[in-house]
Amino acid sequence: MTRQDLAETTRRALSHPDLPLTAAVVLTVLALVELLGPRTPDDLLGPLALALATTVPLAFLRPHPVLTAATVTTATLLAPPAYDRLFLSGLPALAAALYTVGRQRTGRTTLAFAAPFAGYALAGGAYGTPLLVGAALALTAGHARRTRAEQDRRTAVDWAHADTALAHAALGERARIARELHDIVAHHISTLSVQAETARYTTPGLPPEGAEKFLAIGDTARLALTEMRRLLGVLREDVPEEAARARVPQPGLDQLLALVDEARETSGGAVRLIVRGPVTPLDPGLELTAYRIVQEALTNARRHAQGVAVDVELHYGEEELRLRIRDCGPGTSTADPVGHGLLGMRERTAMAGGTLHTGPAPAGGFLVEAVLPVRTGTP
Repeated sequence: MTRQDLAETTRRALSHPDLPLTAAVVLTVLALVELLGPRTPDDLLGPLALALATTVPLAFLRPHPVLTAATVTTATLLAPPAYDRLFLSGLPALAAALYTVGRQRTGRTTLAFAAPFAGYALAGGAYGTPLLVGAALALTAGHARRTRAEQDRRTAVDWAHADTALAHAALGERARIARELHDIVAHHISTLSVQAETARYTTPGLPPEGAEKFLAIGDTARLALTEMRRLLGVLREDVPEEAARARVPQPGLDQLLALVDEARETSGGAVRLIVRGPVTPLDPGLELTAYRIVQEALTNARRHAQGVAVDVELHYGEEELRLRIRDCGPGTSTADPVGHGLLGMRERTAMAGGTLHTGPAPAGGFLVEAVLPVRTGTP
């Protein structure tokens, strides 16, 4: 297993919806074993309640991160002064809860959770310094992850704005070229054609060879004028379409269904959209990145595996958005060898702070799989 495969397996395990519940059950069992060990107290009710309070709340970490962290923190800090012991099995739950708070909440909330540990250490409580250091590391790691994700999202949005500005510039240049061709070049060619025709009848003593040359000049000018008008027609047909497209907001995941319908009509094959997980609005830059990846993958499939079935899978997770586009073609690269399809997808994925895997699918066909990190919760 390569390092990339190991990282991908770890990421999938950490994003599994049942992970908090499973971890809470395992840690609770360990807490009971720890409590009923050689130091089993005579009065078991109080220590049992604190032991359970350090592990059981982990099951509710994702829907209620702040409440979970507050409960685990309180139970962890009360155990040493009340019963002269620290439940080691509750420390992983404490670290996970504080990391999640740092990952999802603002700096003020992070500092608020660090304050009890600082006060506990200053008061000279048992285990005060180790608990303070561990809590600070967990909160800082979560906050750093949150800051990095926000920077990646801002970068993706900036690139989207740059793409829009570039499209506007190209549109303006195309319109300028069309005007100049019409106002200058077409006018001169038309004048040349008229003068050549006129010269045939107004030049005294013009020999037959000269008349033929003037006729040829006129014919060539008219042919050039016809081609010029055809080119102007193409430019003028495209410019309004591009202008209207530029005024439309950047596409997002809510337009994937229309994209899939269009791909189904143009390719002639079965194209399915499969959505898993609770559908939630995401950052516009991230949604644009995901849309463009799916669009490019469908374009490549239509170009290199015309008429085959394609599945587009969209999986909303707590901390990531997963895209999986698989066709039933020959399984070779669906990227144009002289184009920039895969390169563009990799650049967009990297700007969003995600990972991209492309290649033959295990069961046949070609697979494009992207993992894009998202921010959960409300800061």
